[in-house]
Amino acid sequence: MAKVGVVQMNSGADPEANLRQLKKKLKGLQLQGAKLVVTPENCLVFGSREDYQRHAELLGEGPLQEALSAMTRQLGIWLLIGSMPIRQTDGAITTTALLFDDEGQCQASYDKLHMFDVEVEDQHHSYRESDTFQPGREIKVVPTPFGNIGLSICYDIRFPQLYTALREQGADIIVVPAAFTKVTGKAHWDVLLRARAVETQCWIVAAAQWGEHNEGRETWGHSMIIDPWGQVVACQQQGTGVLTADLDLNLSQTIRTNMPVLKHARLGVHQR
Repeated sequence: MAKVGVVQMNSGADPEANLRQLKKKLKGLQLQGAKLVVTPENCLVFGSREDYQRHAELLGEGPLQEALSAMTRQLGIWLLIGSMPIRQTDGAITTTALLFDDEGQCQASYDKLHMFDVEVEDQHHSYRESDTFQPGREIKVVPTPFGNIGLSICYDIRFPQLYTALREQGADIIVVPAAFTKVTGKAHWDVLLRARAVETQCWIVAAAQWGEHNEGRETWGHSMIIDPWGQVVACQQQGTGVLTADLDLNLSQTIRTNMPVLKHARLGVHQR
């Protein structure tokens, strides 16, 4: 059983300000005994296309990644950065999750697969992530001391086939760092997260942005930890803050034994 922490943030375009906000919350979670902490999408840079271009770093290089590595070493925790802009060798930028271990090493990265190119009835109205970011091409499940962690980001949650693939690749825990809009979050956030937990029989750890941001964006918050039966065991509805829960993988195993949906699935029939 491992204690997992979640940070709910109100990030902006200044990475230094975001790092200060994050470091304070990580210290609090470490004191509460959290061994793995999950942060929201865009936790270090949440701004315009120019902001992402300006602060993008090559994977494994740059002051932001160095600061994160130092934090995890000092606090002795694993840290999932929900996403930050990473510059690829061809110059393209991805929005990428990074998983650091308690010795400051980046154990895995995941480039967001699905771009949020959507019209929403809010002040920002038009969202076009593909104007800034190149979509990823690879599904990631990472072995850790806490279980196998499946990586996803925000809009990915609307694509259940990804989560089926993560479960098939051995995921015990699936993280969903996000910056869901207030409009779409109010309508769908809770039901999508709980559905993915029920379908995969995995723990779901969802870290969210909350509040008003630059460029008229408003995010929903409601960071959650959900058990493999689809029950919400912890939730931070509004405001910035942290939450924790003990993730018992024995519960997952019991549910999977009693209802072996992966064995029962007839995906070959479905795909004809």
